[in-house]
Amino acid sequence: MDRRQKKTRKAIYGAFTRLLETKSYSSLTVQDIIDEADIGRSTFYAHFETKDELLRAMCTDIFDHVFSDEIMGEAHHDFSDRNSFRDHITHILYHLSEEQHSIRGIFSGECGEVFMRFFREYLYKVFESRLTDDGDIPREYRLDHAVSSFAETVRWWQSGHSGYTPDEISRFYFESVRI
Repeated sequence: MDRRQKKTRKAIYGAFTRLLETKSYSSLTVQDIIDEADIGRSTFYAHFETKDELLRAMCTDIFDHVFSDEIMGEAHHDFSDRNSFRDHITHILYHLSEEQHSIRGIFSGECGEVFMRFFREYLYKVFESRLTDDGDIPREYRLDHAVSSFAETVRWWQSGHSGYTPDEISRFYFESVRI
């Protein structure tokens, strides 16, 4: 993606986030986003087919680089030399913490359920490759339990318990769920 495309995408994300602070997801239209971002309709549709796709892209952008093969050090945290599954989960939590303003708007309305659906889809892919076998407990059950528990941990954290650090939330999760 070139610099101009990144700038446009950032404007769309910002507009979407600001609008979610004042409007419900269901009443929010693509036209509202276009107007707030000050872009043309064709520009929006060059990036996203629907507002659901916009929400999915926001979710994906927040987390994709966390699980890339080459993690770079970042200003507020550095996980470049840490590669355990717990480190990856903690890294996600740091990004959620940094994106709290954007995420809080998403969690506060009915689009929170849409976000959680996309978030869980993403987490299934991440957790599936890292889940170990555990005797006679079906793998599918363990996977569903681990993903659901983490997603609900994030919802709990973002819904009024944001005073906890990402490291504390990671500890709470891993001490409560055996992976």
